[in-house]
Amino acid sequence: MRQVLEKLLQDGKDDALLRFTLGSICLQEADFDTALAHVERAIAFDPDYSAAWKLRGAILLKLGRHQEAIQVWREGRTVAERKGDLQAAKEIGVFLKRLERQCLAANGNECQP
Repeated sequence: MRQVLEKLLQDGKDDALLRFTLGSICLQEADFDTALAHVERAIAFDPDYSAAWKLRGAILLKLGRHQEAIQVWREGRTVAERKGDLQAAKEIGVFLKRLERQCLAANGNECQP
């Protein structure tokens, strides 16, 4: 599947959904750097793409970039709330609280980006 989507990209088709899907596949394959590049491109195409913000935070977390994940999820939750995507805002909020609790337990203070 990844090869088919990469071929579409090579053929000049490039949009938020294609980049999001490639990012998801790359994440599943543990190709985190490539996943992040695709998801960031998806957000560049559509800054209100709530699912892409959620996925971007998850990829940053996999890369061990916890502070950046917190920042991205905070921004993504704001985006989701602004556009009325309450389910995505709720999911991002759960991930964010979990990560903030882990940071608090590990560092003895709140995570700040």
